[in-house]
Amino acid sequence: MPKITGIAKRLRIYIGEHDRYEGKSLYQAIVEKAKELDLAGATVFRGLMGYGANSRIHTASIIDLSSDLPILVEVVDSEEYINKLLPYLDVMLQEGLVTLDDIEIIKYGKKKYK
Repeated sequence: MPKITGIAKRLRIYIGEHDRYEGKSLYQAIVEKAKELDLAGATVFRGLMGYGANSRIHTASIIDLSSDLPILVEVVDSEEYINKLLPYLDVMLQEGLVTLDDIEIIKYGKKKYK
């Protein structure tokens, strides 16, 4: 099975579950924009508990019944492609945290034939 290795960028976007952009969930809008820009991949993670700049704890505890859970959108691609998405985040994000770091990738997959 073919294997691709190399250096890439990982973009992480920390937002809330209730954050919206143009009538849809912000995480959905970010993933759709990443797909439109042909980035390699994006994944959305829903957190069980967390807090951010406002210091309000968000939790999935049945006692607290918080429905605004933490969301992490993670995108991995080359620096060139990640840089295509960043200007859109400037417009989309009202509140949140973005981190960017270098990572080493090992991608396994079937060879694609044209």
